[in-house]
Amino acid sequence: MSMTITEKILARAAGLKKVVAGQLIDAQLDVVLFIDVTGPAAIKMLAEKGIDKVFDREKIVVTPDHFQPAKDIQSAELHKRLDDWAKRHKIKHYYKIGRAGVCHALLPEQGHIRPGEVIVGPDSHTCTYGAFAAFSTGIGSTDLAAAIATGKLWFRVPASMKFVLNGSLPAGVYSKDVILAVIARIGTDGALYKAMEFVGPALGDMSMEARMTMTNMAIEAGAKNGIIGFDKVTKQYLDEHLKDKKEYTIFESDRDAEYTAVEEFDCSKLEPMVALPHLPSNAVPIGECAGKKMDQAYIGSCTNGRIEDLRIAAKILKGRQVAIRTIVVPATPTIWKQAKDEGLFDIFYDAGCVISAPTCGACLGGFMGVLAEGEKCVSTTNRNFVGRMGHPKSEVYLASPATAAASAVEGKLTDPRRFM
Repeated sequence: MSMTITEKILARAAGLKKVVAGQLIDAQLDVVLFIDVTGPAAIKMLAEKGIDKVFDREKIVVTPDHFQPAKDIQSAELHKRLDDWAKRHKIKHYYKIGRAGVCHALLPEQGHIRPGEVIVGPDSHTCTYGAFAAFSTGIGSTDLAAAIATGKLWFRVPASMKFVLNGSLPAGVYSKDVILAVIARIGTDGALYKAMEFVGPALGDMSMEARMTMTNMAIEAGAKNGIIGFDKVTKQYLDEHLKDKKEYTIFESDRDAEYTAVEEFDCSKLEPMVALPHLPSNAVPIGECAGKKMDQAYIGSCTNGRIEDLRIAAKILKGRQVAIRTIVVPATPTIWKQAKDEGLFDIFYDAGCVISAPTCGACLGGFMGVLAEGEKCVSTTNRNFVGRMGHPKSEVYLASPATAAASAVEGKLTDPRRFM
């Protein structure tokens, strides 16, 4: 009987020849992510049970990111607990402050993600790594405690949905616009506990950074995971980034694999999209919302804080001045340095932007860009729920880096194609 790529990966992890949607399995974990907000809670749970061990110090990747650098005493205490724990267990891959970054950009960049593996992390956007033909999903602190102690977790095998991306992206349209269009069609629960499998010719022209933007937001449609098959683009990225362990297993969906639904998109007809408050599914073409005044533009996050995203924004901002508060956040120290070395910081500075150290801060309304009552922000992040970036009466509009940059210049939602 045939299987999807997600089913094949989970079958391998469970030591089974075959699995089917809905089946409960015990899976071996290949990588466990550990961050500052949810990690310390897992440490506390284990301590209360008298457990002070890790299943494999080389398969756990630790980084503070949500509140780093520490914004207050409480976050400083979280960092201290994480630091003490990582040192005590001699965690090999511990990215301390100074090398810490937004986790879902950091792990692929540092070579921790490989095709065919099972990756979990205590953050809902762990589904990002599915761009590498891997199974990755977010878990809670309780599951994290079990994962770091045993290296195993149980899963219910998700059924799969297929999203066929035909055509090619027009100028001014990016993968962020594609995933917003997908979520707008199926809704925030349209892929509930499903695997969102992306295929089609439009993917061929997308970089790994662009693909990660799409799988990153699979959770915004309720998905268990997002996944994209292996190809030459994947291989090139891995050849450049894998360090310690360069071998991996490639799985592909069988031609006759079963899907609960197949959705087709003609990407050549897409326009820049904006998700209106207060759901990612409220996405509309820019033409339907252009002119809406903004108070802030935010370019960064695990969705769109990679070097490609910063280059896209810089191309529009070069030689221009922003009309509103504009915050640029490179997702990792490596991206930060690369942006500086390429002269992107000069462009952002000359345009009047704020340039931050790598952090998740503003995305979740923590710090580095919290919104006041009534303020409106065009943001390259992944969520625009009520109060997501600050005051419950503020508003977040999700968009691509190009749309965010163009809107920053005009001080209102603006079609980036005007600057191309």
